[in-house]
Amino acid sequence: MPGARKLGRPTAHRMSMLRGLVTAFLESGRLTTTATRAQETAILAEKMITLGKKDTLAARRQAMSFITKEDVVKKLFTEIAPSFSERNGGYTRTTLLGPRRGDAAEMAVLEIIPNE
Repeated sequence: MPGARKLGRPTAHRMSMLRGLVTAFLESGRLTTTATRAQETAILAEKMITLGKKDTLAARRQAMSFITKEDVVKKLFTEIAPSFSERNGGYTRTTLLGPRRGDAAEMAVLEIIPNE
């Protein structure tokens, strides 16, 4: 399990939501969502990037079992993970945006850190 946060959803719904968020995040490199969802998504995305750095068949299959799009897995293993080969974690950045207008939920932007 990624963390202790339940996000007000049953387990199956929560994991499905997080799989979709991680897939969208790795596809675009940027995601705007609530702060708690961003924290959970960052945890899982970092695990996927670490899997991508291994670049083995077993790691690809493990990533495919979590990420919902095959093209995103290919991008993860060919573009995203190799750029972090010298880095041991800390692949994402979360920036708080302030409260959402409708329900005052704390919003955040999750980004993949650019290569330096």
